[in-house]
Amino acid sequence: MPVDGADVHLPAKPGVYLFKQIDGTVMYVGKASILKERIRSYFSKNPDRQMIPDLVENSDYIDYIVTQNPSEALMLERQLIRKHKPRYNSLLKDDKSYPFIAITSEEIPRIMYSRHPPTDATRWGPFPDAGAAKRVIQLLRRHFGIRDERNNLPFGYIESEDKGRYELRINAVKSVLDGNATILIQSLQSEMDEHSRNLRYEAAAKSRDLIAAVQQTISQQIIHSRFYQDCDAVGFHSVGDRGMIVILHTKDGIIQGQVEYPLIHRGDIGESVSLVMSEHYSSRKPPRRLLVPSPVSNWMNQWVSDRRGGAVEIRVPLRGDLAKLRSMADANAKFHVEMNIGKTSTNIEKMSVEDAVKLIGAESLDYVVCFDMAQLQGEERVGACISLRKGKTSKKEYRTFTVKTVAKDDLRMMEEVLSRWLKRQNEWPDLVLLDGGETHLNMMKNLLTSKNLENEINYAALAKKEETLFLPNQEPIILDRRGRLFTFARDEAHRFVNKFHRKKRSHTSIKDPLENVPGLGAKKLQNLLRHFGGRKGIDHATFEELKNVPGIGNQMAKRIIKHLN
Repeated sequence: MPVDGADVHLPAKPGVYLFKQIDGTVMYVGKASILKERIRSYFSKNPDRQMIPDLVENSDYIDYIVTQNPSEALMLERQLIRKHKPRYNSLLKDDKSYPFIAITSEEIPRIMYSRHPPTDATRWGPFPDAGAAKRVIQLLRRHFGIRDERNNLPFGYIESEDKGRYELRINAVKSVLDGNATILIQSLQSEMDEHSRNLRYEAAAKSRDLIAAVQQTISQQIIHSRFYQDCDAVGFHSVGDRGMIVILHTKDGIIQGQVEYPLIHRGDIGESVSLVMSEHYSSRKPPRRLLVPSPVSNWMNQWVSDRRGGAVEIRVPLRGDLAKLRSMADANAKFHVEMNIGKTSTNIEKMSVEDAVKLIGAESLDYVVCFDMAQLQGEERVGACISLRKGKTSKKEYRTFTVKTVAKDDLRMMEEVLSRWLKRQNEWPDLVLLDGGETHLNMMKNLLTSKNLENEINYAALAKKEETLFLPNQEPIILDRRGRLFTFARDEAHRFVNKFHRKKRSHTSIKDPLENVPGLGAKKLQNLLRHFGGRKGIDHATFEELKNVPGIGNQMAKRIIKHLN
């Protein structure tokens, strides 16, 4: 049966997608920076490739694997194409692969950058950013004195006759490439600070770029790693009692694919994982190593070892490549849970609206607006409102407000915000909900009366104490699950206004003092930081150096010098 685009729900994340038939045959593998957007093109009226209608017609469903970034998606796509040889994927025109960093196994090892390293070499990668990998090799050769693939020594380095010292340096390089780059990065940071103190800003900038290259390179080993020889990574995520377990299969250092198991989660992650593992490995041989999100019982460890016919290591990795792989499994489990919830959430939201209507005797609650306020020690006084349409958030209608009057108390601040909101509305909601108690309800009544709107708008106030809902001319209602529409609206308004409040506070707290210089905005300040390699460079710059920075000029340079002095 052809794939129905209405039934395809992919996350807005980078990754690969697989068109499959009901028997598991992979028909096509593709990559995407944003899976959700890319997959839409397959169901448009005018597809951009001739093979698409035929592919959709001959596929039964679409699977996907989420990655951390598009580069990893590109690598994984190639690996899955080579593994499955899908019918609709073009044959690769060449055998180009991604580069590795390798250290040879010779008596005097060499470090090399190669797409096809020697089979007996110790290798790291592959690396999507080839430029960063090359810079790291140059840095490692210079810093540790390692021979290159042509057996050349680094420029200016005199090789010692002591092979033991050279072996120590090789071990240090291996440690860096395994992810333990702290010592090297600290050395580069000291070098950068030294250049900055001596006003060598270009040299400081080069040291900064090298730090970035090291950090980027050692973080690019998730899709392919020499540690993934024979291991499965188990990922878990749950929302309420709905859970998902994803098992990522790896072999020979490459992720081969994944299997998903939806389940009813009863609160113990170890038990849920054990349940799925006993099902999954009942019909297949367990790997030598299992990476799990939570410790499992001894009987499970014994059971998988018996199934394998040899010892199986079950562990919860906390750092390094294995931890990254297991986190990737968690991310995929999370997206599958969210997608499944998305498919059924419409019914849940509809039920919450129907329950709320019956609870308060309203004609309709298809459109609800909720207000909340936030302040800290009298500063950054803000308000916000969120909107729900048929129980679902309508974020395009969310609004934020900065309090303009001298009002300090929550009640008067909310009155100001409500007055401003009322002036802008073309459509009245079915209910305006306030985060507050009976005093807020009375304030709203007086405000609407003063504007002759008392018969136009229905309103209520929700107090946190005992989740009490106050309505005009009615007894207060202690909410139970039938009132989840109101508590959801209140919690969402609280989240949104606090997010706005934090943003306002952060802008005032991290503002650079130089931004007080008239005419010197964030863009010009960024130019200065780039030009001088950091804030210290600006502090030590002369008038002549400042005026030559793009966008600064004589007058701005004078103002900066005056401010600094």
